[in-house]
Amino acid sequence: MSAATAAALLGLAGLLSAAAVLLGHRLVVVTVRGVSMAPAYRDGDRVLVRRTARPTRGQVLVVERPAVHTRWPSRPLPAGAGARAVGRRQWLIKRLAALPGDPVPEPMLSASPFARPRPPRVPEPMLSTAPLARPGPPRVPAGSLVLLGDNPQHSVDSRHFGFYPADRVLGTVVRPLRPARARRQFRSASPRRPGPPAG
Repeated sequence: MSAATAAALLGLAGLLSAAAVLLGHRLVVVTVRGVSMAPAYRDGDRVLVRRTARPTRGQVLVVERPAVHTRWPSRPLPAGAGARAVGRRQWLIKRLAALPGDPVPEPMLSASPFARPRPPRVPEPMLSTAPLARPGPPRVPAGSLVLLGDNPQHSVDSRHFGFYPADRVLGTVVRPLRPARARRQFRSASPRRPGPPAG
C-alpha cells in the first residue's frame, strides 16, 4: 500500500481515538473516534485505559497511530510521560489478536502477501529420497503485535500496516465510561433528598 493510500484510509475511516486525558501516570481517559471497533466501542464512547498493564490476547489496546512513511516521526513514548506528551501523539484503539511467538492470524495472512511463508526450496535429489518437511505457520516476531479492528470493513490495522511495535502501546482498555449525556439523565432521574427543614 502506498503512503498516500494509507494516509487517505486513515483520514476517511476516522480511526483516530483522540482526546486522551491523563489521570495520574497510570490511567488515561480516551474518547473513541470512528467505527473501527464497533459494536464493542462506538464513535464518542469514552474508555478508561491502564498504562502499566501487560496486554493479553483478546484485550483492547490503545496504540500510537502508525507512521504512514517507513519511519516513526518520534521515539516511543516513555512510560512516565505526562498529559502534554500523551496529547501530542495520535492514538488508535484496536484488539490484540496475536503476541510475539503466536501464529500470524488468518486475517493478516489473507491481506498481507509478505507474511505468507514461502515453501522451502529443496534440491531435486532430495525429493526422491526424503519426504518434504512442511513449514510451520509464520509467527509474530519478538517485540511485535498483531492488532485488528472488530469492524474489519472500517478498520486500518495490521492487515494494512503489518506488525505493530510493542513499545508503541499506550495501555490496555479497562472498561468503558458512562457517556456524559447518560450521567446527566441518571442524575435527573434519581430521587432528590429532602432538604433541611425550613425554620
